[in-house]
Amino acid sequence: MSHPRTSALQVSDKCPQCGKRLLVEDANTGELSCSNCGFVVSERAIDQGPEWRSFGDEKGQDRARTGAPTSITYRDMGLSTMIGRSNRDASGRALGSPMRSAIDRLRKWDNRSPAFGSHERNLSIALRELDKMSDKLGVSQAVKERAAYIYRKALDRGLLRGRSIIGISAASLYAAFRDTETPRTLKDIAAVNNLDKKSVARDYRILLREMDLTMPVADAAKSVNRIASRVGLSERVARKAIEIVRITEEKEISAGKAPMGLAASALYLAGVIEGEVKTQKQIAEAAGVTEVTVRNRYKGLRAELGKQLGLETEQQIVAS
Repeated sequence: MSHPRTSALQVSDKCPQCGKRLLVEDANTGELSCSNCGFVVSERAIDQGPEWRSFGDEKGQDRARTGAPTSITYRDMGLSTMIGRSNRDASGRALGSPMRSAIDRLRKWDNRSPAFGSHERNLSIALRELDKMSDKLGVSQAVKERAAYIYRKALDRGLLRGRSIIGISAASLYAAFRDTETPRTLKDIAAVNNLDKKSVARDYRILLREMDLTMPVADAAKSVNRIASRVGLSERVARKAIEIVRITEEKEISAGKAPMGLAASALYLAGVIEGEVKTQKQIAEAAGVTEVTVRNRYKGLRAELGKQLGLETEQQIVAS
């Protein structure tokens, strides 16, 4: 139970419940309560005093009261300024004629400055494209930050000369996917921009070669759940497919094989084992690989792991 909020109430006032002058103000919750009976006199009060800053951080990096964080996904790192159109000072008084002319000139240059120079214009277009691609593909902020970092480095090294901004942006996003081990393919990125998969792959190879980027080997197991959800296979089959992929890694069978093709064939084999069979064509279309790839990888896995998984090998089937 609380008393109706009254702005005139002070700590020195009496409690309306017990009549004692023992009111206590809680700065964190904004409540004014009585320490004698516990009655809440007012709540959600606004502190009218000065705003204090915290200087507890030894390095001076406490940005708790300084607005939104900076991000390299913005052209200006999120530190842009804006001059309003009100033509009034901080007290609300109208500006004089000389000051209004000066503010108009400043406002004009403030609007022009973001697009000043080819480097800034290029970066603005690329970061907008990266943002649109990331939204369509549903990626995390960490991947967007990494893609923006790679693109900025490519722009600083002059790799954009004679090349498409959208193409290098798509290649930077794919490089960020590979670097963060996010299961996305070149086909996914090319589809959201109506680009040719080969052109995105070419720009990606240019980034690797010119920037000396080293990418981790893609994990086939991370693509299993994505393919399984597309074809409608159960979680049990997906877990079995991940187990098969891990076995191939332990036995070094997966060396030199495309991760997406290996994931698709492992999922098809897991479906055979668990009795939830989907056609090779369905799984191949969901994985973005050819049906021949799934068939060949499946035969290899069955021949290598058939005894361990309790399946007959191809040689046993032919002999029988």
